[in-house]
Amino acid sequence: MFDPTAFENMKVVVDGAIYDEDLSGEITIIDRNDFLNTAKLSRKYEISFISKTDNSVVCTFTMEAGLENLAAELLPSAHSELLSGCQLFVKFSFLHPNERSYFQAIERCLKEIWGSERTISQSACFDPFDEGNRVKNETIIFFNRLVYEDQLDDILAMVKYMVVSMERLKTIV
Repeated sequence: MFDPTAFENMKVVVDGAIYDEDLSGEITIIDRNDFLNTAKLSRKYEISFISKTDNSVVCTFTMEAGLENLAAELLPSAHSELLSGCQLFVKFSFLHPNERSYFQAIERCLKEIWGSERTISQSACFDPFDEGNRVKNETIIFFNRLVYEDQLDDILAMVKYMVVSMERLKTIV
């Protein structure tokens, strides 16, 4: 009998929770990807969505597991149970004026929602010919640790945090 891995179990639960938000009318899913890298035996799941009422902020949830995570789960004799989890990332993409105050407001907003123990990284790209002086901001929230299957309730709570984050970011940008 096939026993799904922690990665697969967590992916199915998160996928269902995000699709439930889509069905309830809160969000609209705009992209979904499942990657399997056969050279490195790694897996990656991504799903992107926008608010039903405004597409100015795109949220992308990413979950990754490498060979060491799979091996830790499938080879209990290796005694590496601490590696049998996944890395999670949440990315927000949006446009805003290229002013320091916007970057600071975004940082404050996301720290309030996600907590100060998370790493929040912002990167900006701009079109040098854009007269409006706007940048495309990609803000990524790093959790700085593996997340395990027994933390599924925390992962489900993250879906609400993502929706709240999108709504709050819309008021800034």
